[in-house]
Amino acid sequence: MGSATREALATSRAALAAHADWADLATGENLFDAGRVIGDSSQLLAALSDASAETSHKVALVRAVFGATLTPAALELLLSVAAGRWSSQQDLLAAIEELALRVTADSAEADVSIRSELFLFGAAVSSDAELELALTSKLGKSSAKVGLIQALLAGKVSPQTLVIIRHLVQQPRGRRIGELLTDAATIVADQADSIIATVTVAAALQPGQRDRLAATLSTRYGRNVALNEVVDASVVGGLKVQIGDDVIDGSVATRLKDLRLQLAG
Repeated sequence: MGSATREALATSRAALAAHADWADLATGENLFDAGRVIGDSSQLLAALSDASAETSHKVALVRAVFGATLTPAALELLLSVAAGRWSSQQDLLAAIEELALRVTADSAEADVSIRSELFLFGAAVSSDAELELALTSKLGKSSAKVGLIQALLAGKVSPQTLVIIRHLVQQPRGRRIGELLTDAATIVADQADSIIATVTVAAALQPGQRDRLAATLSTRYGRNVALNEVVDASVVGGLKVQIGDDVIDGSVATRLKDLRLQLAG
C-alpha cells in the first residue's frame, strides 16, 4: 500500500467514524454496487483514480453518475473516496469495498456474527471443489453466481453476510474465494475492534477453553480476539494459533516432527 493510499484511506475511514448514523444496510449495499459500477468502467475507474486530476472534477463526476441513486450516506462516503489520491486503481476499489464492509458490519444486530458466518461459509466452500469452481470460474456469469449464493444462503445467514458474499463473487479482483472471505472477515472484525485468531485443534474446544484462550490472546495482543476454530485430527493434540502472520504452534504433531528432525540431524 503506497503512502497516498494510506492517507486517503485514513481520511475515508475517519469520515465513516464521524457518523455512527450511517450504519445502514442500504448504504453498505449501495457502496458495493457503486464499487462494481466503477470497476466495470475503465473510463470511470481511470478518471477517479487519476492522482493528477482536480479533486473538484472527480467529485463532480461522482455526483453526476451516482447522485440520484445512492443513499445520502453512501454518496458522502463515495465522495470522500473520490476526493482522495490513490496509489493505484485497485487501491481505490479496495477502499470502496472496505467502507462498504464496515458500514454493513455496523448495520447488523448485536447478536449477529458476520465474521463467524463468513468463516463457516468459507469452510463449506473449501470442502466442496465443485462449489468453489462454480463461484470462482472466470467463465461463469455473475448472475449465475449470485443466484447460487441466494439459493445456498438466503434465510440461513444474516442479510449483511448475504450482501457481502454476493458482492465478493461479483467483484473478486483477482482473489480466490478463500482469500475474499478472509479479507472481508478481517475488516468486519476490525470494525468491532477485534482481530481474528484461527485455532486448529484435534478436537473441538469446550466453551471454557475457548474463553480462556481468547482472554489470553487478547492480553497478549492488546485487542479483543475472536476465535475461528478448525478441527483437524492430524494435529494429534495441543493446538496451533494463527493471527495474521504470527503462528503459535503447540501441536503434538509439530513437536514430533521437530523431534524427528533433531534425531535425523
